[in-house]
Amino acid sequence: MNATSSHHTVPRLDTDILLVGLGPVGAALANLLGRYGVRVLAIDKATTIFEKPRAIALDNEALRILQLAGVRDGEFETVAIPQVQYRSPLFGRFARINSAGIIDGHPALVTFYQPELERLLREKLAQYPGVEVRLGIELATFADDGRFIKARLEDAVGNETHVRARYLVGTDGANSLVRRTLGLDFEGRSFHQDWLIVDALDVPDPIDHVEFTCDPLRPSPRMVAPGGRQRWEFMLRPGESPEEMERPESVRRLLAPWCDSQRIRIERTAVYRFHAREAKRFSEGRCFLAGDAAHITPPFAGQGLVAGLRDAANLAWKLAWVVQGRANERVLDSYDTERRPHARKIIRLARMLGAIVMPQNRGAAFAVHGLMSLLRLVPAARALFEDMKVKPQNIFDQGLFWRVRGSERLRAGTMLPQGWVRPATGGGPVLSDDALGLQWAMIGFGVDLSARLPAELLQCWQAAGGRVWQWCQRSQAQHLAPPVQRLEALDEALLPRRVPMGWVAIVRPDRCVLAEGPASEAETMLRRALELVAPSVSSAAATWPTPAYPIQEAEHAA
Repeated sequence: MNATSSHHTVPRLDTDILLVGLGPVGAALANLLGRYGVRVLAIDKATTIFEKPRAIALDNEALRILQLAGVRDGEFETVAIPQVQYRSPLFGRFARINSAGIIDGHPALVTFYQPELERLLREKLAQYPGVEVRLGIELATFADDGRFIKARLEDAVGNETHVRARYLVGTDGANSLVRRTLGLDFEGRSFHQDWLIVDALDVPDPIDHVEFTCDPLRPSPRMVAPGGRQRWEFMLRPGESPEEMERPESVRRLLAPWCDSQRIRIERTAVYRFHAREAKRFSEGRCFLAGDAAHITPPFAGQGLVAGLRDAANLAWKLAWVVQGRANERVLDSYDTERRPHARKIIRLARMLGAIVMPQNRGAAFAVHGLMSLLRLVPAARALFEDMKVKPQNIFDQGLFWRVRGSERLRAGTMLPQGWVRPATGGGPVLSDDALGLQWAMIGFGVDLSARLPAELLQCWQAAGGRVWQWCQRSQAQHLAPPVQRLEALDEALLPRRVPMGWVAIVRPDRCVLAEGPASEAETMLRRALELVAPSVSSAAATWPTPAYPIQEAEHAA
C-alpha cells in the first residue's frame, strides 16, 4: 500500500477495498480477500479486540467458511455440542435438537471463545502483502462518485488520511456508520428484554451440551464453552436494572440454583438487548454491508456470527474477481439477491425459537411447551425439530446460477457437499475444498472432460480463474490429459448418492453450484458460465497498476 505523492500534508492512499470494522466478520472477510490476492485497507476505531462475551456458537457452515479463509482445524479451541435441550418447569424436557455428527467435514455445532478466534484471524492477516491493518482509525466521511470511493479517515487525535478505493465494505456492527451514511433503513424490531450473560470458570460438574430452561419467570440458557468455561444467560425481569444485576452478589444469587456460586470464578458479565433487524439493501453503489451492519439476529438459533460469515464468503470472491478484471460488475448485484432472503429466514427461525424459550406468561408456556411435548409423540414432527430440519437451508432462490428443470442432482444455488479426497498429485487425504483451492471448478464426476472441451475454451476458463477436475472413486482412477486434474473420493458413499457418474458441475469459488448437467452438455454449460461473468470494458478500465499478489494455493495437509 503506497501513499501517492501530493503537495498536501494529508496522506493519500489507493486501495482496492476499504474495509471498515475488524470484528470477526471483518477479519474473516479480510483474510478471504487476502487469499484471493486483493489489496485491502482494513480499519477499526478500536485498538484492541473486544474482550466481553458475545458470540459463542458456530455451525458446520461457519467452520467450513473459516476453512476457506485459511483457518486450520485445531487452530482455535472448540467444544463439540452433541445436543440442545429445552426444559420446562411444567413438562420437563419437552424438546431437543440432535447436533451430534459431522456435516461437510465439520461438527454440526460447536461453542468457541470469540476473542481467541478474533486474535487468530487478525494474526493471519500479516501473511498477505496486499492487506494493511490500521487500528485506532475511524471512518469520518466517504462519497461514491460512481467510479471510486473517496473516504476521509481520522485517528484519535484528529490526524487525517484520505483514501481512494474501488469498493467499500462496512462490517462496522449494528450501529454501522456506513449503513447510516448510505441512508439504508434498518428494518425490524428491538425487544424490550435485557439479558445478563455470565461466563464462569472452575464450575464443578459442568454440562456437556446446551440447555434452555424455558421458565416464563426467568428463562435461563446455559452451555459449555472452551477453556473450562460455562455460560449462563438470564433474562432480566421488569424493574431489574443492568447495574443492579451485574453486581457480584446479584450474579452469585442467580447462579446459586445451578452450582456452588461461591466457589466458581466469574470471568466476565455483560447485559445486552437483542434485536431482529435487517438493512433494506445489503449494497448501494460501490458500498456493501456485511455482518451485524447488514442484519442482527436474536441469539436463540446461534446464527448471528454464522450469518455474517456467510456474507463474507459470498462477497469476497465476487469483489476479488471484479477488481482483478476477471468478472463484470453485475456479478456484485447477486450479493444482495442471494444473501438478504436467507438472512431474513434465519431471523424468523431465531424469533420462533425465542417464542419457545421465553413465553410471555404461564398460560403461553403451558400452550407452547405442551404442544411441543405432544408433537414429540409423532415421529415425523419430532424429526422435524430434532434433526434441525426447521433450520432454513442455505439455498438461494435467485442469484448467480441457473437451474434446468429435470437436471437437478446437486441443485444449483446450493453448496457443493464436501468430502475427503486424495489428489492425484499425491499426499494424504484432504477435504475437497482444500483440494479444489480458491478458484472456480468444473468437475466431472467419473468423467474425463479433457476430450469434450475445445482447447481455446479451456484456455478462457483458466484465464477466468477456473480449473477442471475429475472426481472419481478409487477404482475409477485413470491417467488424465492436462489440464484436467483428478480427485479420488475417499467418502465412498458421498457422491454416488447425490450425482450419477457422467455428471458435470460448475462450482463458484465460494463452493456454490453455478450449474450442473450431463457431460454431453459440458461445453454449452462452460460457455454460458463464461458469458455470465465475462468482464466488461468499463470494469477493466477502472483499474490502476497494482502489485500482482497471486491467489494463495491451498496447503494439502494430511
